[in-house]
Parts: sequence; C-alpha cells; structure tokens
Amino acid sequence: MDYSKELEELILNVAREDASDLHLAVGRHPTLRISGQLVALVEKQVLTPEVTAGLVDAMLEDREKKIFTAEHEVDFSFSYKDKLRFRGNAFLQRGYVGCALRLIPYTIRPLEELNLPDIIADFARKEQGFFLVVGPTGHGKSTTLAALVDLINHERAEHIVTIEDPIEYLFTQDRSIVDQREVRTDTDGFHKALRSAFRQDINVAMIGEMRDPETISAAVTAAETGHLIFSSLHTNSAPQTIDRIIDSFPAAQQPQIRSQLSVTLLGVFSQRLLPRVSGGLIPAFELMIANSAIRNLIRENKVHEIDLVIDTSSQDGMVSLNRSLIDLLRAGEITIETALNHSLNPDELRTLSRRL
Repeated sequence: MDYSKELEELILNVAREDASDLHLAVGRHPTLRISGQLVALVEKQVLTPEVTAGLVDAMLEDREKKIFTAEHEVDFSFSYKDKLRFRGNAFLQRGYVGCALRLIPYTIRPLEELNLPDIIADFARKEQGFFLVVGPTGHGKSTTLAALVDLINHERAEHIVTIEDPIEYLFTQDRSIVDQREVRTDTDGFHKALRSAFRQDINVAMIGEMRDPETISAAVTAAETGHLIFSSLHTNSAPQTIDRIIDSFPAAQQPQIRSQLSVTLLGVFSQRLLPRVSGGLIPAFELMIANSAIRNLIRENKVHEIDLVIDTSSQDGMVSLNRSLIDLLRAGEITIETALNHSLNPDELRTLSRRL
C-alpha cells in the first residue's frame, strides 16, 4: 500500500467533512470527529496493525520516530502541502500503534469570531500579569490563546515568545516580533525555555501548557518581573485551577506561591465547546477576574469561596459557567440536556432554567 497516498485521502476527508479530529485505531474504520461527534469512515477498510503503523510512519520525522520507538508515544505536528496543518499524538495501545490528529487552521481567527466575551481582549492589553485559559482537552484553549497573542501582534510592538509542544498555530509577524519555540526541537523543556526568555528582552510569553512546578514557578516569577504571561491547564474551573497550581508545590512552598499568585494573577477563563442546536459548536465559559476580593481569598487560602464572588460580580465582567449556559439556553443555542451535561452544578442550573 502507498501509505502517503492513503494518508492524503484521509486528510482530504477531514477537510471535506469540516472535521476537527482524525482517529486511527487498529480494528476500527478511520474515524472523524464532526461537531463533537465521532463518525466512522465506513467506506474505508478497517485498519490493520500494518496499515496503522504505516500511516503514522508516513507522518513522523526521523527525530519523532526515535522518540516514539524509545517512549512509545510522541507529540508532533504535521502539514499537508502547506494547506492543512495538524497537531498529532502517536501512541501504543495493547501493543498496536494508534494516533489522534487535531486539525489546526492556518488562519488565526480573531476573538470576535470565537463567540467569546468582549472583555477577554482586555487581558491582551495588560502590560504584565498572568492569565490562564483552562478547560478539558480539545475544547478550544489553544485557539483562544492564539487569538490573544495575535491581537497583541497586530496592536502593538512587543517581543513575544511562544513555547509549545508541538507548535500549533503559526503567527505572521505584524507589529510584534514573534519567536516560536518547540519543545525537543528548539529547547529541552518549558521551564528551561521560559527561564532563558528572561535574557531575550521579551515582553510577552505564551506557554502552551504548564506541566510541572518548575514551569509554573518560572511563569509566576516572569509575571512578577514585568512580563505578560499566557498559559493553559487541563482544569474545569477557576477554583480548581488555583488549587491545582498551589497543590503542585511541596507544602513548605505553598504559602509563597499563594502569595505570588495573589499578586500576579489577572484572571482565569474556563471554556468548553458544546454542540449547537443549529449544528457546529459554541463555547460556554466561566470568567474569573482577579479583583481585590479574589486576591484576598487566594492569599488567605479561601479558594472555595471564589465561586460566590464570581456569582455576585457580574457588574465587574465575571461570568459563572451556569450563567453562560443559561444565556445559551435563552438564545436557543443549546438544549437543556447539553447544558446539564456540561454544568459543574446541575442542580443550580435546573433551578435557574425554570425561570426562563
């Protein structure tokens, strides 16, 4: 089999069907994710171990093949004829090769096209601080971060460094200098790249993901010393995000990181993409803005009270997830079943929905 040709046909299916993901698994048809739902390409043959391994091999560079052989999994990026770009993860499951590909648009969509609140743009206009975009895997965090960075790129002259694994969106430099560094290709790790950025005269850094205490510590320190830092975490809410950051440190260091975070944190934006009644996906979100009340709760280790502040601070621009879901229900964008499935407090949501 010509694996490159077969891969090309699968990639063209992704484009034709406007899919977000392509899954390759032994014993199954190649499968697309379309508007959040998995759809098997039944016209394609069920994948054998040989074919699956051949398709993955056709996408990996020599360096990535060595990593895959040694570690049995590898993150990578893959481009098709400079028309389509994918973020991928190859892995072993039950001894067989598997792969998941996420389509990354070449064009970075501006914030106003993402159905996000206008106030999000304000965080890109800050001079320093720490802003986090969080949520489940595959729910648009990278897209939101790219839109924020590109807004800075178009609005003012700054030196921006992105540290990613792998690089996803490609920025076209406008008013800013944008340097993009890929872990394992351009640097050994997130925290090492961020620490070296202090010597590169940067203004803004975007860290693809904070995976360890060293990276978190470097990010908070960078925000303390006059830099604007964006990053993401796989958490579901602002309180959970703050707890995750603090709990990643040994107990003796937690008071210090809590104090630093109370000063540097600008906000936490939690988002998830929901199936739209009319088709496609639409975001529901929670926005916590670090005002004086939030900063005091972080400093005093009363993170469990943050939800109440969010609920009662809509005049400051804060939005709870349930309020966002209610707004989508009122607009007829989602069903009540979808809202309840994605709410972190479905009982409260039921009560609020009865008032519609």
